[in-house]
Amino acid sequence: MRFETAEFLKNRLPYEAKIAIVLGSGMGRFTETLTDTVSIPYTDIPHFPVSTVKGHQGRLILGKCDGIPVLCMSGRFHYYEGYFMQEIAFPIHVFRTLGVETIILTNAAGGIREDFSPGTLMLMSDHLKFSLDSPLRGANDDALGERFFDVSDCYSKELRQIAKEEANRLGISLSEGVYAYMGGPQYETPAEIKMLRTLGADAVGMSTVPEALAAAHDGVRVLGISIITNQAAGLGKEPLSHNEVLLEGEKAEEKMCALLSLIIRRMEEDA
Repeated sequence: MRFETAEFLKNRLPYEAKIAIVLGSGMGRFTETLTDTVSIPYTDIPHFPVSTVKGHQGRLILGKCDGIPVLCMSGRFHYYEGYFMQEIAFPIHVFRTLGVETIILTNAAGGIREDFSPGTLMLMSDHLKFSLDSPLRGANDDALGERFFDVSDCYSKELRQIAKEEANRLGISLSEGVYAYMGGPQYETPAEIKMLRTLGADAVGMSTVPEALAAAHDGVRVLGISIITNQAAGLGKEPLSHNEVLLEGEKAEEKMCALLSLIIRRMEEDA
């Protein structure tokens, strides 16, 4: 299926991109900074899932960031929407087939660490995965990678260093931390957050990790960045809500867009 999807996209996209970005909840505005754009609804792409969550546009957008081609998913897919892990990972395999070498994964996350307030940006240094299912379960595609693969540098140290240097250039505070992946759609209980903190998690969310694992399998470099949009369950005074996630994501968009632009330019310079 990935070859059919890739062939369809090759015929619709006027130029190639080596960098792809997955834009999380409330972060679709980055695509407005691009030039020479081509936008394709997910519903038009063969075998592609469809976004069903508010704040996810559901479009694949090719554009240029300071002249550098990037392929953007404006909206992603989640396990809680009813998709299988393999379906969540499918776009990553397609991107690799199209020649993508680096992927930037962004998300909205709940802050577990005490100094993480809404609007904080966190580099994903590692993850905790609380799901037995895997996007690589089933027959292995040897053309993409080996069945048993190393994820000790899943979130590239090299790319994290670039991100930290560019954030410093902008005067943006950029922390590093461990992201805990939970299936959702319900938010975590206060007891679960206490457990995650004890296990070393700094933030928690319902996405990103399946995509990161697929990319690691496929030999694609990964940079993960979370926007902390709320304090995790039991740490704040107000009930958790998706509207709050979207609002805080939008507030942090400007600095996220500026940081992404510099990171992409730096990647191109260092290539």
